[in-house]
Amino acid sequence: MPNSDNAFGVFNKLTHIYERVWPDPAPADTTEYSQAWKEGAEGIAEAKAWHFTTEALAVFDECCTQLQWGLVDDADGHPIKLKATMTFGTKGTPGIAAADDWAEQFKSRKAALVGSNGFFKNPTEATPSSDHLF
Repeated sequence: MPNSDNAFGVFNKLTHIYERVWPDPAPADTTEYSQAWKEGAEGIAEAKAWHFTTEALAVFDECCTQLQWGLVDDADGHPIKLKATMTFGTKGTPGIAAADDWAEQFKSRKAALVGSNGFFKNPTEATPSSDHLF
């Protein structure tokens, strides 16, 4: 669950679309990479669990003030991509260093997990998007 630090507004709205990356060479059974997620909350939960480690999902939940997940259809209308829109509030503590506030905490904690191969659970491509969910 995202944090509730919105007393001073929210900032740095970001949206990313996460897509499965085909391994090279492609496996003999490509079902896992080409099948669509189920519709609705169940599919979103499946997609999040496929793409991200538990630690990565904790970073989203702890650092984001607003966070919404959705599924994105491919050209054939199948929901195979995961989309996240997030914003970051401020802790509002007088004199807090920028590095200790939510947006920078998200960046640094994500970078640490990416650096230790602990962010994505499976091969994933993240693409920024200006088409926000909220």
